[in-house]
Parts: sequence; structure tokens; C-alpha cells
Amino acid sequence: MDSILISISGGETEVNGNRRILVIEDEADIKRVIELNLAAEGYSVSVAADGLSGMEKIRGELPDLVMLDLMLPGRDGLDICREMKADPSLSHIPVLIVSARGEEQDVIIGLGLGADDYICKPFRVGELMARVRAAFRRHEAAQGGRSPKLLRFGSVALDTEARKLLIDDNEVHTTATEFRLLKALLENPGKAFSRELLTDIAIGDEVYVNERTIDSHVSAVRAKLGDAKSWIRTVWGVGYRFEPDSD
Repeated sequence: MDSILISISGGETEVNGNRRILVIEDEADIKRVIELNLAAEGYSVSVAADGLSGMEKIRGELPDLVMLDLMLPGRDGLDICREMKADPSLSHIPVLIVSARGEEQDVIIGLGLGADDYICKPFRVGELMARVRAAFRRHEAAQGGRSPKLLRFGSVALDTEARKLLIDDNEVHTTATEFRLLKALLENPGKAFSRELLTDIAIGDEVYVNERTIDSHVSAVRAKLGDAKSWIRTVWGVGYRFEPDSD
């Protein structure tokens, strides 16, 4: 794996020391690299080497972020992600999947289950640390949102104050990334957004991503819109736009 150990300034270390990250990874070398680099940036880190103990630590420690491998002994990472996002006491915890399963369908499934981000092995440590910082920024921004607007289009409603997606008045879980993506599209019906702009809005400009990343998030969002999934239109050569009742 292409990785470089890094150091961080004392000021950043003090800030990050209040943030607790649980790393669930069964490959010892990768787990050690991640643990050392997170500690170097000042995060409080705990680790688990299998899915069963990892889930126990999630419930016992309530970390601020979970870094989750998928192919784990004892219990699959997707099952862990699914259980977390279905539990109101855990669903707010951001999940960053770190996996060797890098096919587009694997990414779509992981994001669709509620993971906030997905990075493939082998990875560069600098990119991984940027993804962690971006996940915390997005989570904090989501917690601090104060917009009172209710954006409603037929069966689809987005409550920007409560940060909820409602389909036929039934709440559907979204990740922080998916919520920002929907909010941008629903606030500007008919406007064509480039993939680059949607990436900046939903994911952040300090994270290294390619066009497939935002495409995977859009696919996950469409799957949650039910009969309204066709309202997110692909603008060929550009990106996407939200066009309700356009059929």
C-alpha cells in the first residue's frame, strides 16, 4: 500500500483530541498505519479487528466517526453499517468505509446503506486524512443548519430545519452528503449542476474524488426517491438537474 506517515501541529492536535475515531480493520499493517496517522493528527483512536467486537465498541464507546472495512471476520462491514443507520442512537455517527472492494456497485451499495464516504484500498494516507477531516466538517455543518424551509415537490419533501427527507410523508434516512446534494438540487429546480459543482457542495473541495464519486451519490439518492427517482435528470456532458413532474 502506498502510504506515508505524517505529523501535525500541536494546535490541530488539541482540537482533534476531542474527536474519537473507531477503526474496524482486520489487516494488522493497514490498521496500524491508519491508527498512527490519526493519532499524529491528534484524534483519540480505538481499534477493533473483527466485526463482532467492532459493533460492541460502537455501542459501548459511541465514537464520533467509524472507519469501517467491509470484509471482516465475524461480521460483514455492510451489516454493521446497516445496523448503525437503522438505530436512532447510532445513525448520527459518520461512517467512512475503507475497503478493497472498489467496484462501482460496491460503492453504490455502501453509500446506499448510509455510509458518508467510501475510499478504496490501496489508498494514499494524505487522501484518507483529508476524507476524515471533510467528514467531520460535513457532520458539524449538518448539525448547525438553521434553515426553516420545507422544500416540497409532490411526494418528495425536504425539511431543511429538521434535516429530513420525506417520501409520501414517511421519513427516509439520508447521509449528510446525500442531504446536501438533495438540498442543492431541490432549491434550484431546473438548474443544471456540473459534477464538479455538486462535488464541491456535497463532498467538499479538499477531498480527492473523481466523477464517479458524485455519480455514486446521485445513484444512492435516486434509489431513495422511489417513484420520483426520474426527477433527478442526467444532463449529458454536464451533470444533473432536478426536474419534478417532467415526464
